[in-house]
Amino acid sequence: MKSDQSAEVADAVLRQANCSDIRGIQRVRHAVKENRLTSRAISDDEVAHAIEVSGRGWVVEVDRTVVGFAIGNAEDGNIWALFVDPEHEGRGHGRRLHDAMVAWLWSRGLRKLWLSTEPGTRAQRFYSRAGWTDCGLLPSGELRFELQRRDEGSDA
Repeated sequence: MKSDQSAEVADAVLRQANCSDIRGIQRVRHAVKENRLTSRAISDDEVAHAIEVSGRGWVVEVDRTVVGFAIGNAEDGNIWALFVDPEHEGRGHGRRLHDAMVAWLWSRGLRKLWLSTEPGTRAQRFYSRAGWTDCGLLPSGELRFELQRRDEGSDA
């Protein structure tokens, strides 16, 4: 890791998202090169609902700028979004966001989480490395991934 990247990781702040983060969340969402969510516009109101009502969101900030975010739905276990600005990829921000979100969703009593992503992307590799199960193609052409909660003390 380059020294400037090391400094960024040390200075990166992971925290719960709030409505004042929506502009940064939308900026990151539009900056990504894969899984762009271009099938429809996602309004600021939808993001606010996702981080305040149906689930929770987290952001990673560097120099008070949102460089990554994750949003999980506590009602159905869907990973609504996990994106890192391309300029800040490969620095562990995605994994930190993932782990915070998954831990919170487990704390809500969920037993299974799910998401969909485009095949052949960095996201597919990321979720596979993080222990998610590839459940195959959906009619939309995206892959469905699931993560089962492991009970403490189990050998599974």
